[in-house]
Amino acid sequence: MNTPHESSTTPRLGMWLFISTEILLFGGLFLLYSLYRLKNPADFHNGSAELSRFFGTLNTAILITSSLTVALAIQALRTNKSGSSLALLLVTIGLAFSFLIVKSFEWGAKFEHGLYPGAAVLLAKPKGEILYFGLYFMMTGLHAFHVIAGIGVLSFVFVWVKRGKVTAKRPILLENVGLYWHLVDIIWIFLFPLFYLIT
Repeated sequence: MNTPHESSTTPRLGMWLFISTEILLFGGLFLLYSLYRLKNPADFHNGSAELSRFFGTLNTAILITSSLTVALAIQALRTNKSGSSLALLLVTIGLAFSFLIVKSFEWGAKFEHGLYPGAAVLLAKPKGEILYFGLYFMMTGLHAFHVIAGIGVLSFVFVWVKRGKVTAKRPILLENVGLYWHLVDIIWIFLFPLFYLIT
């Protein structure tokens, strides 16, 4: 029979192993991006100029704030303030949806201007810009998928906190979801300067 310490350590270890695989995945993509950027600095600069720094900055602020709210939700649960924890989780979920809405406006503008993989407008541009937008859509798309998954797990843990299955004495599920959400935030903090702040 597992002791309480063992039962809390195992899920936490599993989450850290999962996070390690995610770091390897995005680390490989960041390395690929860096190699292509070194070979095509001018084209990557020109591609970056087509992005909206306002939208990028707004989404960065949204995700940083959401990391704060999920951390506060965990702290509230640990101090037996389940009502506050639930409210903060709802704010976090709302911020996640806000991120996706902003991203949809940004992607929509790129599609409107023909700056998406396979578009005739993009294919007429230099090879480096084609690579830039290919990486942009692949990496931000993969990140958006993680945001959607985050909304799913945040909603799941919200229900479990509401039902009393995740409590101050059993906070591990919320803590693990919080770790995942911080990972989503950190990945974006790397994506933002790589794609939006090229000089």
